[in-house]
This record gives sequence, structure tokens and C-alpha cells, in this order.
Amino acid sequence: MSTSDKYPLQKSEAEWKEQLGLERYKILRQKGTEFPHSGKYNLSFDKGTYCCGACGEPLFKSDSKFESGCGWPSFDESIPGKVEYIKDTTFGMLRTEILCANCGSHLGHVFDDGPTQTGQRYCVNSLSVDFKE
Repeated sequence: MSTSDKYPLQKSEAEWKEQLGLERYKILRQKGTEFPHSGKYNLSFDKGTYCCGACGEPLFKSDSKFESGCGWPSFDESIPGKVEYIKDTTFGMLRTEILCANCGSHLGHVFDDGPTQTGQRYCVNSLSVDFKE
């Protein structure tokens, strides 16, 4: 994935790779996925904000986080205007990819099967976010 001119934060892929390290670069910039039940935020429910692991932009409030049983941190809504939605047809599936609207980094996917009032389940890689109290 290359940085598009449409994102406010611009860096070369070489700069991202140096900043993020190989593991986070694979998730955030190459649209990878961490193994289910392996991320440090999967079962964490502390109060605070989840921010983009690449640029630090606030993305999700902790009060929107819930236990989905899917193996990845799940939220029922994002902070308005902070997430971009892209149609994803990879692997023969129809999904909606979610990206940081500030830097274009991959966060995960959003599904319409959430158990809360919003009906949404933002399935997010722990490596794609940082938690701040």
C-alpha cells in the first residue's frame, strides 16, 4: 500500500517501515492480520482511547469496546471522521476495510453483525492501535 495524496499525513513507505518495525509495518501498511486471540488489546477493557499505531490519531473510545469472541479487539463505533471505509474483495469475500483517515494505515474490517445498538463490529488488529488513558 502506498501513501495516497488524500491523507493529511504523508510519509514514504521506507519511512513507515523504519518507524513501525517489521511486525507493525506488515499490519498497518501491508494490510496484514495478526493471529486471533494473540493481541494485547483483545481482552483489555481499561478506560481511555485507542489511537492509530502509525500516526497517533484517536480512533476509538474505550466505551465503544466490547467482547465479541472473535479474537480481535472489537468496537461498535469509531470516533466520527477518524476512520475511512473501503470495499475489500480480497480472498473471495466482500468486506469493508477500515483505515485511519489521517494516514491511510490498515486497522482491520467492520462488519454488520455487532450485538449492540449500532449493529457494527469494528474488528481491529491490536498491532494497529495504541492505547492511551
